[in-house]
Amino acid sequence: MPDTSFLNWPFFEDRHRELAAALDQWCQVNLPVDHTNVDAACKALVAKLGQDGWLEHSAIDPDRPGVLDVRSLCLIRETLARHDGLADFAFAMQGLGTGAISLFGTTEQQAWLRKTRAGKALSAFALSEPRSGSDVAAMDMTAVRDGNHFVLNGEKTWISNGGIADFYCVFVRTGEAPGAKGLSCFLVPADTEGLSIAERLEVIAPHPLARLEFDNVRMSSDALIGEPGHGFKVAMSVLDIFRSTVGAAALGFARRALDETLDRVRERDLFGAPMAELQMVQGHVADMALDVDASALLVYRAAWTKDTGAPRVTREAAMAKLHATDRAQAVIDRAVQLHGGDGVRSGHIVESLYREIRALRIYEGASDVQKVVIARQMMAGG
Repeated sequence: MPDTSFLNWPFFEDRHRELAAALDQWCQVNLPVDHTNVDAACKALVAKLGQDGWLEHSAIDPDRPGVLDVRSLCLIRETLARHDGLADFAFAMQGLGTGAISLFGTTEQQAWLRKTRAGKALSAFALSEPRSGSDVAAMDMTAVRDGNHFVLNGEKTWISNGGIADFYCVFVRTGEAPGAKGLSCFLVPADTEGLSIAERLEVIAPHPLARLEFDNVRMSSDALIGEPGHGFKVAMSVLDIFRSTVGAAALGFARRALDETLDRVRERDLFGAPMAELQMVQGHVADMALDVDASALLVYRAAWTKDTGAPRVTREAAMAKLHATDRAQAVIDRAVQLHGGDGVRSGHIVESLYREIRALRIYEGASDVQKVVIARQMMAGG
């Protein structure tokens, strides 16, 4: 039985506790799913999450515009990750891929949200390039104005939902100023002429990923999300919300690893006694529990701070993402060790957790980048 005492912390309201309980029940019925065909599984998960109303939390309601509730996003990602990493991925990409539209989209652009919230369209966030991942300001892909249109050329890579998304929020260099001040964001439907899937990318925890090519992709200026030259602001605003949720997903993986470890050490004997009675094992369990609770405090502090009106939570979100992902890796590694041979047996839950967690320390800002963000925020006065 997972520990839910954290839901009594003052960060949460009754609606959050009700959401967490209802989603956990849903997960017990619907997850995990078969991952043999990752594309098909991801599409089916999005459809089911939309059909049952969970994707309503992933983007604003275009008919009643409001704000995204980050605590709900974090609780959903943590709960889904605890049950099935691909389900967390499917939900997360519907949020990340539409974040720019929720925050800065026009009324016409936000019409897409009716489909994504219902699970009838898949979205993607196209920021990374072969030569610029963490260093967004070094972006090479361009959009050159041609009358009332822009012509896009270049590549994007490591794009989640690449190859199965119905549209991409694409960040490009429009050149209004050097560096980060010369970027813009476009909404590009997947069937746009000149956009192609150059390569599908395989990783240790299978997810739909791709490298995209844009060859003279012609887009109307109506496809701009936000103002020209404001693309960096758009991207950072989206990440300011969703970076905390990456920490929440890591927290879900860590909680599952701790739960599996507790079952293991209670049930298995070693040297004539239950493993749980060995002080060295108890020390490992204590370290795991400490890491889980510390991560939860950082994640939900960042989410609560954003939800209560802070314009930016750059430092808090970076701390949450850094600590939760790094410590989840340590928690899961201990779980593998305490499971012995089973911990590295293909298909075992802790083996899959070990593969799932590694990418979270890289995407949406690698761990070392988060340290730079935190340090700069501190030196600038918070």
